[in-house]
Amino acid sequence: MANRMPRPISALLDFLGAFVPLNFRDLESEIDDRLRKIPTTLNEYGYDPYGLHPESARSMIRMAALLYRYYFRVETFDIENVPSGRVLIIANHAGQIAFDGGMLGTALLLEAKPPRIARAMGEYWIPQIPYFNILAARIGALVGTPENCVSMLNSGECVVAFPEGVRGMNKTFQQRYQLQRFGLGFMRLALETNTPIVPVGIVGSEEQQIGLANLEGLGKLFGMPAFPITATFPWLGPLGLWPMPVKYRMYFGAPMHFEGDPFDEDAAIQKNVDVVKGAIAEMLDRGRRERTGIFS
Repeated sequence: MANRMPRPISALLDFLGAFVPLNFRDLESEIDDRLRKIPTTLNEYGYDPYGLHPESARSMIRMAALLYRYYFRVETFDIENVPSGRVLIIANHAGQIAFDGGMLGTALLLEAKPPRIARAMGEYWIPQIPYFNILAARIGALVGTPENCVSMLNSGECVVAFPEGVRGMNKTFQQRYQLQRFGLGFMRLALETNTPIVPVGIVGSEEQQIGLANLEGLGKLFGMPAFPITATFPWLGPLGLWPMPVKYRMYFGAPMHFEGDPFDEDAAIQKNVDVVKGAIAEMLDRGRRERTGIFS
């Protein structure tokens, strides 16, 4: 049986959790209750077939929930649109560091009925990062290969994907809310597995970090797909990647069902992808109209 979350990470998260004010600790019982209700089959050791271990993930979820409730103050709209059973959650991506993915996953656990574990499809370089690769598996994430996605969807899981990838996450500040090119893979997976797609527009993450440039060549030297230059990074070191306390708003669209050949030509698949992309763009426009500022 694989090891649980690496001890240094688990110990650090528990240490940080000790400083949480007492009036916030009721989150722990809420998290425990939600984890007991997730529709995911665990074996006798508490693992699912893909390496998820809710007990190991608990500390990480607790810290994410604190950010969700008290730092980003996330507000969700129409999250009841997320159906039970297999589903693809497709969202926009931004912010230099994937806090938006973490907040989306926390929303699905704390707000959806039934609570869902977001099976995030990560970049191919994630398994190369010591400790973090194990952490990613324990909280339910996998490398976004078609095989992994199909297996999870056929198991009735809630798979989350960001079709913009690093193109969206590492945009400059001037490009905020300009959706980048969507990959076609998620649509082929939806067609192959007959899975509904729920589009999600995330408002707030686009302003959490002021991106000035993206030095892709330098990133490749470090084995990363990007190397963002922001108003605070690398000037302040790792602390420069910490996001501003912007307010997040998440808009969940109605489930979308598509039919067709998953192995069709790109042009045919692109038409369906554009429908999903258009729905997300409309939700982003709505969110920007409804808010009074990036912090409120």
